[in-house]
Amino acid sequence: MPETLRTLDYSVLQQCMHCGMCLPTCPTYDATRLERNSPRGRISLMRAIADGQLDATRAFGEEMYFCLGCLACETACPAGVDYAHLFEVARSEAERSGALSAPRRSLLRTLLLRGLFMRPRLLRVVGRFLRLYQASGLQSLIRALRLTALLPENLRTLEPQTPQACAKFSHDLIRPIEEPPGTARWRVGMLTGCVQDIVLSGVNRDTVDVLLANSCAVVTPQVQFCCGSLHAHNGDLTSAIELAKRQIDAFDLSKLDAIITNAAGCGSHLKTYGRLLAGDPAYAARAAEWSRKLKDIHEWLVQIGWRRPEGAGAKIQATYHEACHLCHGQKITRQPREILHGIPGVELIELAESTWCCGSAGVYNITQPEMAAKLQKRKMDNIFATGAAVAVTANPGCHLQLANGAAKAGRKLEVVHPVTLLARAYRANRESGASGII
Repeated sequence: MPETLRTLDYSVLQQCMHCGMCLPTCPTYDATRLERNSPRGRISLMRAIADGQLDATRAFGEEMYFCLGCLACETACPAGVDYAHLFEVARSEAERSGALSAPRRSLLRTLLLRGLFMRPRLLRVVGRFLRLYQASGLQSLIRALRLTALLPENLRTLEPQTPQACAKFSHDLIRPIEEPPGTARWRVGMLTGCVQDIVLSGVNRDTVDVLLANSCAVVTPQVQFCCGSLHAHNGDLTSAIELAKRQIDAFDLSKLDAIITNAAGCGSHLKTYGRLLAGDPAYAARAAEWSRKLKDIHEWLVQIGWRRPEGAGAKIQATYHEACHLCHGQKITRQPREILHGIPGVELIELAESTWCCGSAGVYNITQPEMAAKLQKRKMDNIFATGAAVAVTANPGCHLQLANGAAKAGRKLEVVHPVTLLARAYRANRESGASGII
């Protein structure tokens, strides 16, 4: 049974000392200067509900969804408040109470959260139709004829942000088991994600190539479920728990040294399976093992002593945007930079406010477009100020947000994942005849 604010371990709520160290790091508080829009203010609301002094009203629910969930407050907090846990339980409380219920909203949540994103094969079918719509030229024709003007205002605003579906998805590009040249030193499972599988499957192929180049045998189940972060962050903890079980069942953990993720938002949630399933006797032990073995790709490469590519490499000026759930959620900041600095030809230009949220935040740019747009512009201004031709980030939502931000500004900018640059360097080594490469 998912937790509520009144059944939650009260000591988690008591951790907050109301010191205010979180305030300068919170994008929504920075924008409004309103206490209720700060982590400290939101925790006070949560505690009032836990104490029975307040009901989960519409205002409470709207405030919880105004929060980006970027977790910058966790990095700043001297008391170690587990805001990620509180945030999920609070949104679940808002949904359980029905305070935000509306027919259209309920229908969308049922179709998307409990329909599309619970069924990976259906998601791929939708992805195929999106690809056909785009590749056939129909999308371009509809835009040229300005037929998008017939859409409701909110959809009309979102339509230009429609991501490009890939011609091939992850299962088309990656075999179920791939062995490295020579002897495999490690055997790892590869997570392909849901959105990333459809719109950034090349990143998954690059990740497998990088793992192979570092002596890892790679096991990739051909049908994988959503990790459940989308559900947990939108108040549907019941579905998140179900998806965690399905994901664990897809891998034989006893035969794997690690489970690899390359998506920051997914990874941050995937590492919580041990807590999420701690009360389930059938899954608790495996979930704890899962959390121990779940590794972000950068974290894993540095842990095993990754092999640096040889040669001079093509000259690239790049800047690195730190995905919130990588730097704040997983506390991984050093490893991606180590990898980028180790790729021949890459000149890394430090980005001002590199850890400040870009406004994507899962589906925040859909549910809170005005605030998301402000954060997007702030991020893009900082990126453009570096003069870099390449923006590097390790989360699909951030990737799309930065690409859309560049397009909106009419600026040319390549957005890539760190492993894509590393995979390119390994391939350049292979083409030049260097030894020990993929």
